[in-house]
Amino acid sequence: MFNSSVSSAILITARWLLTPNTNYTMDSQKSTIANLLQSNTVRLLMIGFLTLILLIPLYFVQDLVRERKYRQNDVVEEINKKWGEEVFFYGPILKVPYNTYDTKNKTYNLQYAYFFPELLQNTSKVKTETKKRNNYESVVFNATMDFTGRYAAPDFSPMGIAEENIQWDKATILIRTTNLSSVKNNVAIKFGGRELPFEPIYEHADNVDREYAGEEYNYNATSSLETRFFNAKEALSRPDFSFTVQYDGSKRISMVPIGKVTESTMKSNWPDPSFTGHFLPFQKKITPNGFEASWRVLHINRAFGQQSFGSLPNISEYSFDVDFVIPVDEYQQNERATKYGFLVIGLTFLIFFLIQSISKIKIHIFQYTMIGLALIIFYSLLISITEHTNFSLAYLIASVMVVLLISLYSVSILKGKKFPLFIGLSLSALYGFIYVIIQLENYALLVGSIGLFTILAMVMYVSRKIEWSQN
Repeated sequence: MFNSSVSSAILITARWLLTPNTNYTMDSQKSTIANLLQSNTVRLLMIGFLTLILLIPLYFVQDLVRERKYRQNDVVEEINKKWGEEVFFYGPILKVPYNTYDTKNKTYNLQYAYFFPELLQNTSKVKTETKKRNNYESVVFNATMDFTGRYAAPDFSPMGIAEENIQWDKATILIRTTNLSSVKNNVAIKFGGRELPFEPIYEHADNVDREYAGEEYNYNATSSLETRFFNAKEALSRPDFSFTVQYDGSKRISMVPIGKVTESTMKSNWPDPSFTGHFLPFQKKITPNGFEASWRVLHINRAFGQQSFGSLPNISEYSFDVDFVIPVDEYQQNERATKYGFLVIGLTFLIFFLIQSISKIKIHIFQYTMIGLALIIFYSLLISITEHTNFSLAYLIASVMVVLLISLYSVSILKGKKFPLFIGLSLSALYGFIYVIIQLENYALLVGSIGLFTILAMVMYVSRKIEWSQN
C-alpha cells in the first residue's frame, strides 16, 4: 500500500512538471511588454513620433502666415500704385535726325542719331515716409533729382553721313523713364541759353523698353519725355545743361549712367537702403537717421558707347539701384519664427523627457500632446497680435502667455515647483534665443549655429548617465 501511494505521488508530480503554467506565461509576457513600453528608448521614439505629428498643425499655421503676407503684398501694391511706383531713369539724350539714301528705291529715309552727354552729374534728395492701411504698411518717397552736365559735339563721321543730310534744326532732347503719372513738376531743360520744356510722347506698347526689377520679373514699361525742335548746332555753342525732376515713388530708384563720366550722389532719411544693380556706390554712409551714397561710372565701365545710330539701345540692365523697402517686415518675422517651430517643440519635449528620466516621474503621451499644442498656439497668437501692434511686443505677449500656461500645467504633472520653474526658465531662454536670431540679419546663421551647439552639449552632458534599457 505504501508503494502504491508513493507511485501516485510521483505520477502527480510528473504531470505538474510536464504541464505548462498558462497563467504564469501570460503574466510574464504582459510584464515584458509593460517593461518595454516603459523603457526610455520606446518613450523617446513615441515622443519623436508625436513631434512629427505636430508638424501638421504647425504647417497650417505657416500657411496662415503666408496667406496674410500675400494679403499685405496686395495692399502694399495698391498703396504704391496710388502714390507712385518705382522710378527708372536715363537721360538726357540728344536726338538728331538725318537722311540716308536708299540706292535701290532711290529715296531718302529719315533716321535718328542719339548722343549721350560728355559729363552727367546728379544729386538726388529722397524723403521717405511710411503709409499704413489697416494692419499693413508701405514705404513711399518723394525724390528731387537735379541733373547737370554738358554735351560734346556730335560726330557723324563713323556712319559716313554728309553734313547736308543732317537736320540740325530738328534736334530734340529725350528722357526715358517710368512712373510718368507721379512726376510732380513741369520738367524743362536749360540748354544752349534756352529753356526747353519736355512733353510726353505716345508710344505703342510693343515698342517700349522693358526693365528687370526686383527679385521677380516685374516688368515696367519705360516712356519718353521729349522737347520740341531746336537747332542743335546753335545750342551746342553753349553745351552745358541742367534740369530737375520730382517724383512720388516707392520701392526703388534706378538710374543708367549714360555720361562718358557719370557722377551721382543720393541723400535720404531712409536708414535701411539696399544697393543693387550693375554698379555699387564707391562711397556710402548709413546711419539711423538716413544714408548718403555716391557713384562714379566711366564709359569704359559699361558695354555701350556714347552714341547710337538708327535706334536707341535697351540699356536698362546697366543701371545702379537703391531699394527703399522694409528689410524685415512683420510677416517676414512671423514666417521666420514659424520655421523654428520644429526646433522649439523638439527641445521642449526633450526637456520634459530628461526630467522624466532623471526624476522617474511618469508623463503620459496625452500630456505631451497638450504641451505640443500649446507651443503651436504660440504662433497663432503671434500672428494675430502682430496685426494690431509691432512684432516685438506681440512676441513678448505671446511667449509670456505660452510659458505661463506650460509652467502652470507642469506643476500638476511634475508634482512640485522645482521642475516647473526650471521649465519656465528654459522656455523663456529658448524663446529669447529664437527672437535674437529673427532680429539678426548678417549674423543669424552664426548665432544660431553656436546656440544649437551649446544646447547639444548641455543635452549630451545631462543625458550621459541615463540607462536607456531601464525604466
